[in-house]
Amino acid sequence: MKWGALCRLRVCRQLFLPVIFVSALWAPLACAQDLRGEPGPVFSDSGPDAELYGAAEGYPVGKRGAPPQLDRLVGSYSHFGEIYPSRRVGRATAPWQFKRAPEPQVTYSFGTEKLSIADYLKRNPVTGLLIARDDTILYERYQYARTDHHRFVSQSMAKTLVAMLIGIAVSEGRIKSIDDLVSSYVGGLAGTEYGNTSIRALLNMSSGVEFSEVYDGNDDIARLGRALFSGEPKDPAAVVAQFNTRTAPPGSRFHYASVETEILGLVLRAATGTAVADYLHDRIWDPIGTEADASWVIDGSGQEIAFCCFNAILRDYARLARLLAHDGAWEGRQLVPRQWLLDATTVRPADGHLVPRVATPYFGYGYQVWLLPGEQRRFALLGIRGQVILVDPASKLVMVHTAVRQKPFESGALREPLALWFAVLQQLGQ
Repeated sequence: MKWGALCRLRVCRQLFLPVIFVSALWAPLACAQDLRGEPGPVFSDSGPDAELYGAAEGYPVGKRGAPPQLDRLVGSYSHFGEIYPSRRVGRATAPWQFKRAPEPQVTYSFGTEKLSIADYLKRNPVTGLLIARDDTILYERYQYARTDHHRFVSQSMAKTLVAMLIGIAVSEGRIKSIDDLVSSYVGGLAGTEYGNTSIRALLNMSSGVEFSEVYDGNDDIARLGRALFSGEPKDPAAVVAQFNTRTAPPGSRFHYASVETEILGLVLRAATGTAVADYLHDRIWDPIGTEADASWVIDGSGQEIAFCCFNAILRDYARLARLLAHDGAWEGRQLVPRQWLLDATTVRPADGHLVPRVATPYFGYGYQVWLLPGEQRRFALLGIRGQVILVDPASKLVMVHTAVRQKPFESGALREPLALWFAVLQQLGQ
């Protein structure tokens, strides 16, 4: 184990324990608390299949435009905003700090096994895992030599950020109604099927416009990605206008399509006259007291790639999750309209196609957010390869989970994270 992963600088300056004692510690985990007995993050140089992920080379970073390589995933997913041109989202002028508590014992059942969080980390390629209840961090752990200073890529978790900003823009009168057509704001889509679609239908991924997203490298999301990530100054409205075949009436069928969030980003920029990242900073990122700079990848025209590629440290994702758990309120100030977030995470009676176990075999869908089945209102932000934020407004419990799963999408990959989540709710949600 490398000394740097055993203990970060703020702890190491007090560390004087004999090396023989240090070597007796369980190798995958270290520094759960400092020598004053205060709880803190846990770091590990290793993780499941670490050698496949490039441990011997120090988890190298991939190159711009290169196809995903397994031995570059850890490095790339924690430096994505440096690989691609990005717009900075500056940290808060007045950071807000989480409290900490000693790690509680949590066990979960998966199949026939009864497991701990340590077992979970041994079994899953997690780069960061944080569990908090309201203002208190209960767990914060890192693997593969990642630290609390790495900015992890959101992938599609960014979609929910866009929806939150749309809600703010509506409350400010910049967007008159989510029942307005897209072409009212994005002139470049006038006369297209997406231009003739309402903002609401895009929020619900229910435009009825054909778009394939199966991650085989030949689908529409690959075509969209190649166009936006190329670095060429292409008009993003012209890029999305190529997807122009309607197969169902708007608002009648759920069909996940990242291009619809990209269009919401164009609406947001046109309506506010502000870069999406700057609008996020002023309305959310600064007010919630973030402790580190974030970034959002931009295309060749300077437009944020809205469907993905926001980058932030784990604790700042947890601050965002806490804002969602409080239905848009932060320390007594309503940053996102409460009714917007209630609407975003509740299915209207008229929208039966969005209900959990109908929209998909498990999840339902709201305004760019996944809805969990059950009587309690619970929801999730999800991104490929294991990026997850889970929120329970009733208990104010949140879980932030970043990962490097080997495939963009794996059937059943969320079963174990959800098993852990429901155990957390049952055991810590009182």
